Amino acid sequence: MKLVIGNRRYSSWSLRGWLACRQSGLPFTVEVVPLFGPDWETVRRTLPAIAPSAGKVPVLWDDRTVVWDSLAILEHLADRVGRDRFWPRDPAASGLARAIVAEMHGGFGALRGGLPFNLGRDGAPVAMDAAVVADINRILTLWAEARARFGEGGPFLFGSFGAADIAYAPVALRMISYGVALPGFAQSYAAALNEHPWIAEWRAAALAEPWRIAQYELPVEAP
Repeated sequence: MKLVIGNRRYSSWSLRGWLACRQSGLPFTVEVVPLFGPDWETVRRTLPAIAPSAGKVPVLWDDRTVVWDSLAILEHLADRVGRDRFWPRDPAASGLARAIVAEMHGGFGALRGGLPFNLGRDGAPVAMDAAVVADINRILTLWAEARARFGEGGPFLFGSFGAADIAYAPVALRMISYGVALPGFAQSYAAALNEHPWIAEWRAAALAEPWRIAQYELPVEAP
C-alpha cells in the first residue's frame, strides 16, 4: 500500500489517514505532496498520486484499489484486517464511537477555521470567537461521555486506541498547539494522545519538513 499525504505540519486529515494505516498493522509507504506550493492549482489537477481525489489528501493506493477521504480509508482498512481493530466490540460503545467519529468528520468547521492545524506552534494562545468555543465545548462533552461510559481499561476514549482516537487526535493536538485550557479529564486524554509513539513519530517528521504555509501561521494574539 501507498498513502499519499500533505505536509505533516498542517494536514490533520493526512494524520488521520496515516494513523489508520498504522492501526491496521499492514505495511505501507508514504508519499508527501507539499500543499499550496508553486503552481499548486496545476499540480493538484495533474499529479497522478492525487488525481483521483481531485487534489485532496490523504489518498490510499492499495493494489488496484484507490481510496481517498480519511474515514473511507479507515473503513477500507477495517474491512481488510477486521473491524475489532478499529471499533469497540460492545454494541453500545460501537454506536457511540461511530456517532462521534461521524460528527467530527462532518462538523466543527469553526474550530478548523479558527485554529488551523499547525504542529509548529508552541502553545501560545490566540483569540477565539464564540463559534470556536462552542465547538470546543461540544467536543469536550463527547469526550466526557465516551470516557465516563466506556473508558475503563485505558487512557483513550473507549479505553484502548481506536477509530475515535484516530478521528480526535488532530483535535487534541490543535488544543495543545493553541494552549486551550482543558478540564482535567481532557488534559489527561490529550496528553495520552500526545505521548503515543505514533504521534511522536509524526511530530518529529513534521518538524523536519521545510515547507511553510503562510495562511496557517497565525500571529499570536492574547485573548
